Amino acid sequence: MADSGTSGEFSASLSSSTLPPPRTRIFKIIVIGDSGVGKTCLTYRFCAGKFPEKTEATIGVDFRERLVDIDGEKIKIQLWDTAGQERFRKSMVQHYYRNVHAVVFVYDVTNAASFRSLPAWIEECKQHALGTEVPRILVGNKCDLQDSIQVGTEVAQQFADTHSMPLFETSAKTSNTQKDGTLDRGSSDHVEAIFMTVAHKLRSQKPLVLSQPADGLGGTVSLSSHGDNKADGTRSWACG
Repeated sequence: MADSGTSGEFSASLSSSTLPPPRTRIFKIIVIGDSGVGKTCLTYRFCAGKFPEKTEATIGVDFRERLVDIDGEKIKIQLWDTAGQERFRKSMVQHYYRNVHAVVFVYDVTNAASFRSLPAWIEECKQHALGTEVPRILVGNKCDLQDSIQVGTEVAQQFADTHSMPLFETSAKTSNTQKDGTLDRGSSDHVEAIFMTVAHKLRSQKPLVLSQPADGLGGTVSLSSHGDNKADGTRSWACG
């Protein structure tokens, strides 16, 4: 007769070895705003931890992702950076807005026109069923260019309050600390805080349901991939 203790240990070992691995939650965050406001630099800074050596205007969609740890749970953050120019957006806008969990609106603090465009971007989100129930934040980029600022904090904060969004002012380029040790508002260290704030909010309200690849990339959309995934977690896509 088999030893009952040995049998129990074998069963426990067998059951534990056949358990599926924990499912990784995936949060799709879209980053939108006018061309040239620094969307690509912000997403690159967060995913690669540095400012890109050179950038070009996004043609189509830049897709980056980063795996983060929040209270012991692995969360995959997917950042979708789309072209700000309408002629590059028409063929993919429907897919871009599909299964979105949060929206980051970006403007350039040195370009008042990019700030005035924000209502149009908010309206586009509404047209694709992304209302106030979807977490949204407002980011003023390029705060390191102090002598060229056209959009003041007070004006931006009033706009953010009107649209029920928190406001972050930052720079994807510089990392500055004030004399008292606190972060300068133009510090790139704020970029980490921006996206981690969104991730924490999503983790607290989203159930454990997402583990599939990003909307079936490459298989169900009319986009073509240009090269393999890069070391910084970037995939570049353009009109197919």
